[in-house]
Amino acid sequence: MTDAAATPPLARTPRGRAGVLGALWASTHPGPTLVVTILSLALGVAAGVAPGRLVLLVAAVFAGQVSVGLSNDAIDAARDAAVGRTDKPIAGGAVTADRALAVGGGAVGVALLLSLPLGPGFVAAHAIALASAWAYNAGLKSTPFSIVPFLLSFGLFPSFATLSSSMPALAAPWATTAGAALGAAVHLTNVVRDLDDDRRTGVRGLPHRLGARTSVLLAAVGIVVGAVAVLLGGGSSLIGILFFGAVVAVALATAVLVIVKRPGRAVFQLTMLAALLLAVQLVVV
Repeated sequence: MTDAAATPPLARTPRGRAGVLGALWASTHPGPTLVVTILSLALGVAAGVAPGRLVLLVAAVFAGQVSVGLSNDAIDAARDAAVGRTDKPIAGGAVTADRALAVGGGAVGVALLLSLPLGPGFVAAHAIALASAWAYNAGLKSTPFSIVPFLLSFGLFPSFATLSSSMPALAAPWATTAGAALGAAVHLTNVVRDLDDDRRTGVRGLPHRLGARTSVLLAAVGIVVGAVAVLLGGGSSLIGILFFGAVVAVALATAVLVIVKRPGRAVFQLTMLAALLLAVQLVVV
């Protein structure tokens, strides 16, 4: 007997659960979630955070990023379905928005619980960053102030490592500047790919108002500003200078390309490469 009815319920349940778990994971924006988590690990190692505290730092950041990704896709489910984004599990019906939002809320609780042993400074910084990210997902993304959560959350991000150390302190101003510049570049560039779909569903954040070309140019300028801040504040070691040169070179190439042709996939990839190089520069200085 090979029909579905002949399959015992217990044999089908794990597969169903695995499907839901897979859909939930795919809705967390796995790429950015893992990149941010790895960056927190790298910054923690660079700051000399003790192994036990480092594990808590990375786990807390991972849980927080899971919550942000899930809330984003859950809140945007109707808009994503309206523009045919069936590649997204929630919009495609693989998991309900309510379930994803509930899991995302639970992930916030886990993130804050993991943050508690790292001290009140880290808890406060992480809570502010998560609140700003959820505020963006909940509606701030459709206003001229859509960039603010990225400036705030990414600006705080370098302080996650320093606040989780045994002698907590805020990161140096130059590191905060670089983090904020990185966040601005991510926001201004990431939405360029979805400008048309966003306009159709009523999303009009800052990049939509500026237009694709201006947004990418501002992102490139911001990345260079961040790189200069790291170079001047973090010291002029050989590796720091090399990464500074790489960041500036890629950012300039992006600016030239976006001036001579319509922003497309190549421009997006170049800007993200410049942002990634800036993140590495921030870690290695």
